[in-house]
Amino acid sequence: MSARPARFTQALVALWLLLACACHAEDLPRLDLAIDLDPDTRSFSGVAQFETIQHELRVRLHRSLSIRSVTLDGKPRPLRPPSSSGEYGMWIVTLGEGGKVVLTYGGTLPVLDAGMDHRGVLRIGTPMASPAGSFLSSGSAWYPIPRDLFAYRVTLTLPGTQRGLVAGDLVEETLPSSAEPRYRAVFEFKHPAEGIDLMAGPYVVDERVVERRDSSPLRLRTYFTAPMRDLSAGYLEDSARYIETYSKSIGAYPYASFSVVASPLPAGFGMPTLTYMGAEVLKLPFIRATSLGHEVLHNWWGNGVYPDYASGNWSEGLTTFMADYAYKERESAEAARAMRLGWMRDIAAIPVEARISLMQFRSRTHGAEAAAGYGKAAMVFFMLRDLIGTEAYDRGIRAFWEQHRYKTASWRDLQLAFERASDTKLQVFFDQWLRRSDAPQLSIVEATGTGSSGRDRVSVRIAQQGKPYVLRVPVTTASGETHTVVVDSASTEAQFETGARTEAVKLDPELHVWRQLQAQELPPILRLWIVATAPRYVLASADQRVESAAAKLARRLFEATAQRVPETALQGASEPTLIVGLHKDVDALLARLKLPARPAALATAATAYVWTMPEVRRGYAPLAVISARDAQSLEALMRPLPHYGAQSYLAFDDAKVVTRGNWPVLSPAVPVNWR
Repeated sequence: MSARPARFTQALVALWLLLACACHAEDLPRLDLAIDLDPDTRSFSGVAQFETIQHELRVRLHRSLSIRSVTLDGKPRPLRPPSSSGEYGMWIVTLGEGGKVVLTYGGTLPVLDAGMDHRGVLRIGTPMASPAGSFLSSGSAWYPIPRDLFAYRVTLTLPGTQRGLVAGDLVEETLPSSAEPRYRAVFEFKHPAEGIDLMAGPYVVDERVVERRDSSPLRLRTYFTAPMRDLSAGYLEDSARYIETYSKSIGAYPYASFSVVASPLPAGFGMPTLTYMGAEVLKLPFIRATSLGHEVLHNWWGNGVYPDYASGNWSEGLTTFMADYAYKERESAEAARAMRLGWMRDIAAIPVEARISLMQFRSRTHGAEAAAGYGKAAMVFFMLRDLIGTEAYDRGIRAFWEQHRYKTASWRDLQLAFERASDTKLQVFFDQWLRRSDAPQLSIVEATGTGSSGRDRVSVRIAQQGKPYVLRVPVTTASGETHTVVVDSASTEAQFETGARTEAVKLDPELHVWRQLQAQELPPILRLWIVATAPRYVLASADQRVESAAAKLARRLFEATAQRVPETALQGASEPTLIVGLHKDVDALLARLKLPARPAALATAATAYVWTMPEVRRGYAPLAVISARDAQSLEALMRPLPHYGAQSYLAFDDAKVVTRGNWPVLSPAVPVNWR
């Protein structure tokens, strides 16, 4: 969740629009917008006002919008016809000199595509409107975008049945009345902003005001549709609780409001002062205990301190570690380990050539980006806390916030904050984890024991493939003792005393080190197929409706274009391959090829079964299976299935998951040879 569409896109489009706003060091460039939007007709009109020192103005707008007039200090200025670049047009205005610019523009927006999947939403670049909901992301060029970080004021007018907002403080609000049937709201954002996202819909607004000891009251709101209104009280209560929790551990909440806004799209975005989440997601009972806290925390990381994208986006990993992972730690040690295992499984499913370093991560659009920018980055913060200790880590976090609030900060700034807090040089630690896209490959190749009972010594030799990392690797004995070994070369030998004679040792069984898991630790998960660079599928059924449903499902499931191949292609290939069809046809194909049948874990009654094969006969490609009752059951998987890449098997009742899980994990044990 919460890859905001505005942030990185904003950094790119800033290169295309040079609205160099006149400002002094003590204040920010300011953009004033007056927007009138009618979602029924998708009619949009806007007035933008700003100061500029440019002699020539370049304005990039979505192709659905056009500039109607430009004045400089009240005098009309000539427009050149726009040059087209796909979805966008570049308008050039000759000003002659700097001053106050008033720009009027408008058009008819594209219709909101409610059928868009989550991947399409992550790449959204079009302003969209409809009576069910409107979303104008800052990356969709719906307003003149300043070159630098800026402050803004937005006046939004909508039909009386609609409510809308942008990030910022609500300073005025006029509800519909007999005298004025339309809704009007004014929002102001006085802090440095990267972009403006506009949301509107047929919302019912609920509000709770929380008094704060050292600052102004906090306004909490939900913008939900009428059927969702019974959820509002819980979301308001939990929003207040998360804000209080993070204010204590990091620093005071940086804004005066926070809103939870329901989207008709499968969205999960965090903007300053609000989160925009899919309505169907908000209805899930566990979201308030998981994703909501993640979105609240983004008001500190990402929307309170801005990532320096040129050197990598650290905010998603830090938010994942301090929210999602922290909740698992509070649940149990087993739950926390399971999350770390999930991160390492995800990266192991990414082809080596598709992996990126943390300095290359900007935003989540594919599985490879998510595996690095969320999972690996969160694990780096976990290992950092292990290295310098919890107290130093907490001091570093608070100092980083205090120093960089409302500013852009880099991984280097994080490093310096933690170095000062821990009085520890961390250059080697950060360099290896940020610059490299590979993962350490470690194994215990030999373990020997000497001595008498009670004073036994164990010697281990740990091999590291490839360019060595510098690591602190836990080695655990069969009796449960854990010893830390510093590994910094291709072969490292270490000795330690044991309180009890041990028959075997394991390398990092609790997963405290980011690494390439060994084969026994890697039962296959669906992400291996989802992110495959050359995915393939075999159709087990001849029915035309099944053929059509399978093709649609393949397009939705795989990130790359999938090729349909005959069943003879299952042998002698290495590309992950999916078998799709109706129950009876899939069963017949597996029996004919002498492949494992549907596993016992999926014995429950269901409309569709999905599973990976942990063991396939030699010579076969990695295989996964989707077996459905009928074509309709296949189509029902299109929306939910891509979200379950971390699973080894699932059973569905239409679109609802009724069973899911992973195949057992074996942590390799190396016998100790006693002498």
